[in-house]
Amino acid sequence: MPTSHSRLAMRIAFLLAGSLAASCAQATEGYFLEGYGNREKALAGAGVADSRDPLALSINPAGLVDVGHQFTAGLTGFFPDRGYTTEGPGFVASGDVRSGRGLFPIPNAGYSRPIDETSAWGVAAYGNGGMNTTYSKSHASQFYPNPFACPRTGVFCGENAGVDLNQAFLSAGYAQRFGAVAVGVAPILAVQLFKARGLSGFSSFSADASNLSDHSYDWSVGGGVRAGAQWNATSRLRFGVAAATPIWSTKFAKYSGLFAEGGGFDIPASVTAGVAFDLTPDVTLLADWRRIFYSQVESVGRPSQAPYSFGLANGPGFGWTDVDAFKFGAEWRATRDWTFRVGYSHNNNPIRAQDVTLNILAPGVVTDHVSGGLAYRIGENSTIDLAAIVSPRHSVSGIEVTPLGPNPFRKITIYLSEFEVTAGWTYKFAAAPAPVVVAKY
Repeated sequence: MPTSHSRLAMRIAFLLAGSLAASCAQATEGYFLEGYGNREKALAGAGVADSRDPLALSINPAGLVDVGHQFTAGLTGFFPDRGYTTEGPGFVASGDVRSGRGLFPIPNAGYSRPIDETSAWGVAAYGNGGMNTTYSKSHASQFYPNPFACPRTGVFCGENAGVDLNQAFLSAGYAQRFGAVAVGVAPILAVQLFKARGLSGFSSFSADASNLSDHSYDWSVGGGVRAGAQWNATSRLRFGVAAATPIWSTKFAKYSGLFAEGGGFDIPASVTAGVAFDLTPDVTLLADWRRIFYSQVESVGRPSQAPYSFGLANGPGFGWTDVDAFKFGAEWRATRDWTFRVGYSHNNNPIRAQDVTLNILAPGVVTDHVSGGLAYRIGENSTIDLAAIVSPRHSVSGIEVTPLGPNPFRKITIYLSEFEVTAGWTYKFAAAPAPVVVAKY
């Protein structure tokens, strides 16, 4: 039966899962965060082959067998700077236009517990960065002789404009070790919230203009599975691989005139593989590769200039391509109390030049992440974790070459930079005492 400590930890995890639905931010690897736990953030998301906390469930559930009995929680402050610039006449507001709202809280939590010497279970709550832009209607659209000019203010001639996508995940997992190999599986429950404003300028191009924009938040639920394996090739060398199915989700009915397939917005599948090597007993080097299949989600991957109406099965999406991310990390357990971590990751930009106009709403173009952090043991069972990530500004420019588009022959540049800081706490429960054997005479 669960102890009072474990019941409290699970309750906190479920409460944090609920609070995740209120968190939102902009993109990192597309709109996936580079890492979800306090340790993973300091390592730029690396760790599929080296698990040391319950947020292994967000990367590779097989790692639960190495985590032990512990609870962890953290809070990330996420600071994106995003917007766009224009050159020449066209549909959207001119100049250097920055999105408002620059701080987003993103919590995480996890609990793990061994079942016996070769198996364990756990639960974790975490969230993706999502997509958020907030453009004030004070950005007045310029009036030029193009077929889509309109008399209203705002980035898209619809007054206040932007989108807000929030994704929260609750995952429970089980892992089993078979000699040098561990395997794990973790079903995932996802909740999404979405809101769009200021897109009425696209009404003529929507199959359901009444459900295109300017509604309250709509929500969607879905489910999927993550599974993985870890192999201890030697006492110092480990390999890991994990994959997550798409999270098949209900549709956003209030935005059936915006997203392809009548409001469809599944969360894309992903696959991760990596290696961990103990350079010394106290220094571990990690390298991971992750691929996110954005192109397989119609509302995300279809070209933004598809010659059909928004909301149709073959209607426009955001034009995102798949993302490949390469992550490198190093952890030095310097003393019993101090641990230091650094990391770097690089991913390709999912947005092509021809899709920049619509992606003013979701400029997920950063490609590099530099991270660092530390852990300090403050008691026999407790540790404080700190991490920070800097993602330098990256931009993508496009010139719309078709005279039928909303910005014919106009250059638009979308940009994004990010800074994250994370603070967390981990509690490692004391091992249960060995049973007392009473001799029988």
